[in-house]
Amino acid sequence: MPLVTISILKGKSPDYIKAVGDAVNAAVIATMDFPGDDRYQLIHQLEPECLQLQERTGDRVMMHLVMRAGRSNKAKQAFYQQVVANLATNPGIPPANVLITITENHDIDWSFGAGVAQFVV
Repeated sequence: MPLVTISILKGKSPDYIKAVGDAVNAAVIATMDFPGDDRYQLIHQLEPECLQLQERTGDRVMMHLVMRAGRSNKAKQAFYQQVVANLATNPGIPPANVLITITENHDIDWSFGAGVAQFVV
């Protein structure tokens, strides 16, 4: 269950935003063995000048996943490939215009409410 922050260009339709979120979530589930109901996403829309990805233009997305340590390099590479394929299919973002970063942490670094670190109780 990663926490995924996704940045896209401003002015996109609700269907486009849903397609991006669904594409990322489907890739996480398919490649990194997370449960289907573990969806934690923040989707931000930014002006083009605030979403800079080298000299790339057109639709682009940057995402940052924060998750518990332990996924293999192979699983992460599969995720990268699956998410760009999903985004290319719907909503049509070119694979070269997708930047992905992952930060890993530990069980104690998560609280889902009530001031409790549920993974270590």
